[in-house]
Amino acid sequence: MRKVALLTLSVAFLTVSCKDGTKKKNEDSTTDTVEPAQTETVTETAREITVTMDPKSESTAKGTVTFSEEGGTVTMTANFEGLEPGEHAIHLHEKADCSAPDGTSTGGHWNPTFEKHGKWGDAEGYHKGDIGNFEADENGNGSITFSTDEWCIDCDDETKNIVGKGVIVHADPDDFESQPTGNAGGRVSCGGIIQ
Repeated sequence: MRKVALLTLSVAFLTVSCKDGTKKKNEDSTTDTVEPAQTETVTETAREITVTMDPKSESTAKGTVTFSEEGGTVTMTANFEGLEPGEHAIHLHEKADCSAPDGTSTGGHWNPTFEKHGKWGDAEGYHKGDIGNFEADENGNGSITFSTDEWCIDCDDETKNIVGKGVIVHADPDDFESQPTGNAGGRVSCGGIIQ
C-alpha cells in the first residue's frame, strides 16, 4: 500500500511539473509578437534667408528683408529706414551682386518666364521680380510683406528659385506700365539673396 501511495504521489508530482513546464513554454512562445512596421512621417522644414540691405546711389536707405518658405509659399517681410518719405518700388533683380555704387550690378528685373513688366498677378503679364510699391513715412521708415507660391528658396525650378537674386529698393514708385522697369527711378538700397 505504501508503494502504491508513493507511486501515486510521484505520478502526481510529475504531472504537475510537466503541466507547469508546458505552461511556462507556452507563455514564452506568446511573447514573440510581431511589431508593426514603422511608418516614416516626412515633414517639410521651413527655410529662411535674411538679406541685409545697404544704401546705394548716395542714399541712406538700409534695412533687412527676410524670405521664409513653408508649405510651398514664400513670404517676404521687408523693413527699411533712411528712405525719402513717399512711395518706393521694390523688385527682385537678376543677380545677387551689389558691388556697383548705384546698384546696377544686379542687372534687370528677374524675369525667368520672359514676360513684360507689370503689376504682380496682372493677366497681361509681369516679371517674377515685380513685387510692387510700399510707403515710407515722414521719418523715412517703411515696410512691406508679400507672399507667393511662384517663388521657392533653393529649389530645382529656375523659374521659381530666388537664391542668387538681388533685392532693389527704388527711389520712386513703380508705374506698372513703363517697359521694362516701371519708371521706378534710381536704386537706393540693395541686398543679395545668398544661401
